[in-house]
Amino acid sequence: MTRPRTPATYFDAMYRDAEDPWSLAERWYERRKYDLTVAALPRPRYRRAFEPGCSVGELTRRLAGRCDAVLACDRVEAAVETARRRTAGLPNVSVHRLLLPEEWPEGSFDLIVLSELLYYLDDATLDAFLRRTVSALEPEGTLVTVHWNHEVADHLTTGDGIARRVGAQPGLVPLADHREPDFVLQVHQKTTAGGHRPAGVAAREGLA
Repeated sequence: MTRPRTPATYFDAMYRDAEDPWSLAERWYERRKYDLTVAALPRPRYRRAFEPGCSVGELTRRLAGRCDAVLACDRVEAAVETARRRTAGLPNVSVHRLLLPEEWPEGSFDLIVLSELLYYLDDATLDAFLRRTVSALEPEGTLVTVHWNHEVADHLTTGDGIARRVGAQPGLVPLADHREPDFVLQVHQKTTAGGHRPAGVAAREGLA
């Protein structure tokens, strides 16, 4: 039997007990993972990024330095308020409360970052989420996924499981696959408007 996606009450309770329930701003593990995530981006600059499940905005702040505009969102109002406060000095960042994939933002993105999010979704919701992600990604746009790779009672799968599901999506080609005992970080690019594989970083700079 397929387990249902994690209910909103779970996240509401987490943020009711602590402003930053996973200590995202304090732990070296989290700071290092965020820095690796941003370092893996294949372009020096992006036009418009989308970060669902932004929590308290720690990764959001890092993405703001590489993007003209960042749209971040979370389903928990308390997290949204904290992320807004922590990004208040960044005019290129906007943070909203959205329940995805039902409440999907308008427009397209050349960067979408899914960090520590997809293992809370049941199979049907995950498939719908990934379809909307690929649809919202511009041709040659970048998709980054980063997920904890240990089994957790509240998670419906692991980083390895997420990697397999993302890799099966049509229209994406793998660019980077970084795996550690604790997490899986992958970068995919959407195919070109003609359906071809995008050029790599070296090719874009005339090195290959």
